[in-house]
Amino acid sequence: MSQQFEKTVFGNKKFSDLLEEIYNNQKRREAQVTALISELKPMVSDIGDATLIVPLIKEYMEIGVKNDDALIKMATLVQRALNSTNEDGGLGISDEEKAQLLEEMEKLQTK
Repeated sequence: MSQQFEKTVFGNKKFSDLLEEIYNNQKRREAQVTALISELKPMVSDIGDATLIVPLIKEYMEIGVKNDDALIKMATLVQRALNSTNEDGGLGISDEEKAQLLEEMEKLQTK
């Protein structure tokens, strides 16, 4: 299995690089959110301040989660392609999964 991690999936990027990027993004985002909250905490003196600042933090976190989710889905596809033994060259995913992926792509394009 370790050979699969070293297979090039596109350009010069290996599957292990993709997994490392997902991990590093998550750790970096965690540090950024913690720093952001620490910087904004002194600015919250009443409930009115909180109602303005908390939605900003929430939106920032949601964007990060969506970006990570897209990378994780891509990693899943790559892993399935690497593990695929299909003769037809398919990715080893069902028609339902293909439909879900197309739906997700459409959602991302409309944003």
